[in-house]
Amino acid sequence: MIRHHRSARAPILFLFAALLAIAASAPTVAMVGGAQPATGGAGRAVVMLDGSGGTVCTATAIGRDLLLTAAHCVQPGSEYKFLDNPASREAKLKDVARIERHPQFDLKRLFAHLATADVALVKLAEPLPARIPGAPLGGDSETVAVGDAFVVAGYGVTARGAEKLDGVVRAATLVATGQPGTLQIRLFDPRTKADSAGLGACTGDSGAPAFREENGSLAIIGVVSWSTGPKLTAGCGGLTGITPIVLYRTWIIATARALVSPLAFGQR
Repeated sequence: MIRHHRSARAPILFLFAALLAIAASAPTVAMVGGAQPATGGAGRAVVMLDGSGGTVCTATAIGRDLLLTAAHCVQPGSEYKFLDNPASREAKLKDVARIERHPQFDLKRLFAHLATADVALVKLAEPLPARIPGAPLGGDSETVAVGDAFVVAGYGVTARGAEKLDGVVRAATLVATGQPGTLQIRLFDPRTKADSAGLGACTGDSGAPAFREENGSLAIIGVVSWSTGPKLTAGCGGLTGITPIVLYRTWIIATARALVSPLAFGQR
């Protein structure tokens, strides 16, 4: 996590009490900066999570009944559902069987803007619809350099403080900046370089995947944990903070095995 300008950074789950009204609302745009709909490619494996406390987050299918998201999205004391087909008037909430947060995740550290294991797995009560494929995890020796490009796809809002979602997943290509490592990666819009408002994750995009293209396919290298506005101000459209999964990949695979949830592409 970035240790400078701490007050500007915050987790970006979406506190939203009227989720089931999204299909009837006026159209909005997910992710700030005019990100485009991602009906194929990066968007195919991305789904929406609804919390009983009015939270909305993004997650990624990594198996037939298994989702990867941010740990801060699925906190003890609340109930969570998978929202199937959220852009439709026939959107349906489906049950979650079990949630596993990484044992080293510390919510206090996250809110203190310190790096933590902000990853979690959500096992569904029934398999995902066939139209939603599982996405592969990145390799166990992933490295990231300044300038590397990643695709982030989520269900978040178009502007900070927005109160409606349209249930459409949208994606943006962002690049790594700063000093990317195994604890955190900072991404920004290469056009604006976080100096002015640009593409980036926002409220509701917590847990969204950051994909890297590998051998012609997209693999997950991390999940969205936080955002800033331009020039490290509060909000969105500046930096998008990613928790890399490389340190937690072994835990993800072992936990999936314990949950009897085979990962996509037979990863080991």
